[in-house]
Amino acid sequence: MPLVRTVCPRDCYDTCHLQVVEKAGLTQVLPDPSNEFTSGFLCARGVADLKRAFSKERILYPHLRNKGKPSLGFKRIGWSEALNIVAEKITETIRDYGPEALLHVEYAGNMGLLAWYYPQRLWNWLQATMTDYSICSKSGHAALSLHYGLSYGRLPEEMKGSKLFVFWGFNAAVSSPHFWALALRERNKGALIIAIDPRKSETVERSDFSINPRPGTDVALAYGVMNILISEELYDKDFVEKYTIGFKELKNEVSKWPPSRVSEVTGVDVSSIRRLAELYSEKKPSVTFIGLGIQKSLNGAQAVRAISLIPALLGIHRGFYYTNSRRWLANIAKVTGEEISKPKRIVSQVALAEHIERGEFKFIFVYNMNPALTLPGQEKLRRGLARGDVFVVQFDTHWNETSMYADIALPATTYLEKSDVVLPYGHNYVAFSQRAIEPQGESRDETWLTCELAKRLGAPEWVCMDPIQVLREALEGAIEGTFEDLLSGKVLRLKTRPLDAYQTPSGKIELYSTTAIKLGYSPLPEMEYLTGKGFVLLNSATPKYTHTQFRDVYGPIPAIVQINPEDAMELGIRDGEEVVLYNENGEVRVKAQVVDKVPRGVLWSPRQLIDLNGRPQNTLVPTTTQKIGGGPVFNSVMVYLRKPNSTG
Repeated sequence: MPLVRTVCPRDCYDTCHLQVVEKAGLTQVLPDPSNEFTSGFLCARGVADLKRAFSKERILYPHLRNKGKPSLGFKRIGWSEALNIVAEKITETIRDYGPEALLHVEYAGNMGLLAWYYPQRLWNWLQATMTDYSICSKSGHAALSLHYGLSYGRLPEEMKGSKLFVFWGFNAAVSSPHFWALALRERNKGALIIAIDPRKSETVERSDFSINPRPGTDVALAYGVMNILISEELYDKDFVEKYTIGFKELKNEVSKWPPSRVSEVTGVDVSSIRRLAELYSEKKPSVTFIGLGIQKSLNGAQAVRAISLIPALLGIHRGFYYTNSRRWLANIAKVTGEEISKPKRIVSQVALAEHIERGEFKFIFVYNMNPALTLPGQEKLRRGLARGDVFVVQFDTHWNETSMYADIALPATTYLEKSDVVLPYGHNYVAFSQRAIEPQGESRDETWLTCELAKRLGAPEWVCMDPIQVLREALEGAIEGTFEDLLSGKVLRLKTRPLDAYQTPSGKIELYSTTAIKLGYSPLPEMEYLTGKGFVLLNSATPKYTHTQFRDVYGPIPAIVQINPEDAMELGIRDGEEVVLYNENGEVRVKAQVVDKVPRGVLWSPRQLIDLNGRPQNTLVPTTTQKIGGGPVFNSVMVYLRKPNSTG
């Protein structure tokens, strides 16, 4: 039974370590027991990875467009011709418009150091425009950094023995099954699980106690908890004195948020607010999981700030988990080449549609991302990608919506077809991800493509530096063990920054942030109220999909919207009936699910669905950015709902 160890590189908290084995003539993907956090089971995506690698939807050969956009009108060409065309277009763009007219767009479709970061060596040498990677977690990182210096929190082993697990806007039962499994194991030892979410998520339904605040009111709820902890002297006075600054200012602010006011704002009854505060004070130590979805709203960064301060009052060093990517010591700039050359221009990823529609870029290189479905402002974005004066190159494993706008489509290998190192953002186990199967068709990996283009463009040697040497330098001093140990197949641990280190100007937890003042923000979290009429539309992950991946295995993401029975009755909408969601940005047509999982005034749909008429969900989402971190506002979008034959 031959065995290859590999690592799932998807944008996921768990970053599972896997074994690819041959058993009874069949190739199987199994969990690797050498990683104690992710051993035991795989999620639906991990189980389906081999099917996806051999999918009929794979891009297997280079293709050149021979029909208008948007379409899949391509003809097959050879790699040499494709690379020559791409190199010529890059050269022409720089000559006629300058390097800033080049744009590379990517995110976390594959989080391997070589798959994501290594290609940036070429674009940084060219000084092409890049995005600020604000589409997902950036606002939350920026928010936590105001008070803690760096945004990292607890590792799985540092959560063991916790008496309380609070999943705040974090649907762990779906988004992180291994963190959820950890919480369940601790519950068997007497721990309590609390879930806080506007809707009755899978995690809410399986928790011991849940709270369902109105969307966008988390700052008020957090202040209500802190009000009780401080006013009833349930906080850790010694810890606050030793490790924090700004307690006086925080105390003054939370005094304005008695439970009665918090209840009025959040819709949560006073007894539940009080019980949450009391459980925090009684069940110590605790760990609070702050979901990425909670910060994807107008009030998102402020909510993350407020929630994170609760553990500090309880005397717990970084008693939260957001992501741990800032805790590692790895030198990513060694991989991207930023130590040598940096881009001159960085644009908002959230507002990218605005720039592309205006024709600011004449050459766009897309990899590791499906922007023609995932970014806000889809109508503007698609108009921009369809412009006659922009040349779009897509490097991807599968045909998708972005392919409809590509001038050249290049075939990429899946993670099972190449070797890499993946740095997780949940745990600190790291392994060398080995190639498990042969590349399909003429698919190639990112390092090969980078070097082939580098040769044609006359790039210096550092752009195409040996990828293994790049990994060695990036991980030097960052792993417990040697790089050779890693190459030999050993599972190692990433070295970590300590929990009680705070990279703030004061070196302490700044309850009242001096950094925020310098940046022009409020030094304390602010409650910013959602305005506008209609329904608040929430969206989140579902078990079978990682963003837009796995539709070729499991079928389309369901084009549905969940609506509260009372709202449905008032609008005369029946379960299963087609409805139209619309606002000033556009409209989508979906089927209604009348359920009590969402409260009145709130709708929920699966993330990144395509509607019954082929329109993307993100047609409804504006390119508005948050003040802190520039993040998106996916979960504070206001929409109206009507029947298809109604004018609204």
